Amino acid sequence: MANTILITGINGFIGSNLFKDYKNLHVIYGLDIVFPQKTGIRKTFTWSELEQIPEVDTIVHLAGKAHDTKKEIKVQSYFEINTGLTQKIFDWFLQSTATKFIFFSSVKAAADTVDGILTEDVVPNPKGPYGESKIAAENYILSHLPSGKLVYILRPCMIHGPGNKGNLNLLYNLVQKGIPWPLGNFNNQRSFCSIDNVVFVIQQLIQQNIPSGIYQVADDQPLSTNQLVTLIAESLNKKERIWNLNQKLIRQLSKAGDLLQLSLNSERLKKLTESYLVSNQKLKYALGIEKMPMNAVDGMIKTLNSFRENH
Repeated sequence: MANTILITGINGFIGSNLFKDYKNLHVIYGLDIVFPQKTGIRKTFTWSELEQIPEVDTIVHLAGKAHDTKKEIKVQSYFEINTGLTQKIFDWFLQSTATKFIFFSSVKAAADTVDGILTEDVVPNPKGPYGESKIAAENYILSHLPSGKLVYILRPCMIHGPGNKGNLNLLYNLVQKGIPWPLGNFNNQRSFCSIDNVVFVIQQLIQQNIPSGIYQVADDQPLSTNQLVTLIAESLNKKERIWNLNQKLIRQLSKAGDLLQLSLNSERLKKLTESYLVSNQKLKYALGIEKMPMNAVDGMIKTLNSFRENH
């Protein structure tokens, strides 16, 4: 059944993938700061044109400031965008005829590091302006919950897919250039989330009336960084080169990278080597499914193949 949907940040990575899959299923409006021509979208509005947006059924709020591992973004910018824009669009939702609001928060709003497996029951303890601005947005929504409407706060882990940018690309470029992966001694397990599973989840939330609440979004199986290096090498038809260098030495080098602003710094080392396991059981139970449609390895291979095609 077709819905009328407003997608904020429609021209970003997630928004572009949602639009591609939904343009023939739903009536779509956009809200963004950039306006490339897209066939199939009714109209993209600016944030100053909020009051001109027609009635919609569902709002998918994606617009936000992404996590910056280089720490070049001013702290206030996170709160102006991640918290401020969320408050603005949620206030509009409260006054509108829309019946569903889907907010993309982040697992980083709950925890910067994970001991064991992260669930929705954790007491949020974000570290840094990205996670803190996301939890502030969540708290605003939770303190203004309306009756008669459904509100979903989604906490995805790292989303990947065609058009994805970030640390995954850095790892891909390293393997592509034949540079050995020096962190083989770090044994970790991380949850990822294929964009295909994200698209599926949003469509289910649009179609079903599951209870309002906070839901983590992740693939069913975690992957290690060493697995990623192997998958990248296979996608490039190369033999993986994994070195098991001393962990203490690597950590000292990363601290030097903080001072010298090198590509390997403490933040990036942490992202590449720590374990971060995220449970998706609450979401799957609510949706009435036993597993996500996209297998973790298959989804990652699809992403890596898109990198190869773009290169």
